[in-house]
Amino acid sequence: MKALTKMMIASATLIGGSAMAAEKPAIALVHGAFENVHVWDGLSARLTADGYRVIAIDLPGRDSSPMAPNKVSLDLYRDTVLKGIAGERRPVVLVGHSFGGFPISAAAEAAPEKIKTLVYVAAYLPRDGESMLALATGDRDSKAGPQLKIDEAHGMASVNYAARADLFANGAPEGLRKVLPDLILDEPLAPMATPVRLTAARFGAVDKVYVHTANDNVVSPWLQQQMTAATPVRTSFTLQTGHTPFLTDVAGLASAIEKAAQ
Repeated sequence: MKALTKMMIASATLIGGSAMAAEKPAIALVHGAFENVHVWDGLSARLTADGYRVIAIDLPGRDSSPMAPNKVSLDLYRDTVLKGIAGERRPVVLVGHSFGGFPISAAAEAAPEKIKTLVYVAAYLPRDGESMLALATGDRDSKAGPQLKIDEAHGMASVNYAARADLFANGAPEGLRKVLPDLILDEPLAPMATPVRLTAARFGAVDKVYVHTANDNVVSPWLQQQMTAATPVRTSFTLQTGHTPFLTDVAGLASAIEKAAQ
C-alpha cells in the first residue's frame, strides 16, 4: 500500500509539473528595422531551454522574406504578426525590438484578445497617430539620425556602414563589432513613415512591459523614458547594454522577458 501511495504521489507530482509547464505562455518575437528573424536565434534557444514555446516572426521586405518595397506596409507587418500567432489557443507574450514596437502595437489594436503582454525591448512605444520616423527624429539623444540614408526613389532606408558597430553594438566584444555591420540590412521605408492607429479601448487595455537599454545609441534612454511616461507600463527592466541586448546580454534579456510573462 505504501508503495502504491508513493507511486500515486509521484504521478501527481509529474502531472502537476507538466500542467505548470503547459501554463507558460508562448513568446512571439518581432524583430526591428534593419534586422531579420535571425537576430533572435540566441534568445530563442535560451527561452526554449527554459520551457517556453517560441514563435520568431520574420517581417517581409528583407532577404529572408523578400518583397518589393512598394508592396510592404505597416498593415502587412501587423498582419504578419497576427498570422504568426493565429494558431495559439491562449494569449501570447508579444515581444518587439526597436521598430518592432510598431507592428506589435498595431497587432494589439487589431486583436487584443490574442495578447497576454506586450514587451517592448529598446522599442518605440507609440501613441495614436505617431510614426517611427516622427519619434526617431524627435529623439534628442539618438546618434542614429545623421547615419540614416533615405532613398525615396527606391523606397528604402539604410544605415551608414561605418557607423553600424557604434550604433548597434556599442560596448560589445570586438569580434561582434567586426561582423555586425554586414548583418545590418536595408529597410523598406513606407512602414517606418506610416502613423499607427491606436485606441484606449483596445491597445490601451493590453498589458505592457518595457525593457530599457541604458547605453542605447539608437533609441536613446531619454526617449525610452519619454515614451513610458506617455504610455504607462505595468513594470520595466533596465539592461546595461546598447541597442541589441539579444546579442550582448542574452541571459539578462531572457530573464526580463520571462518575468514579464509571469
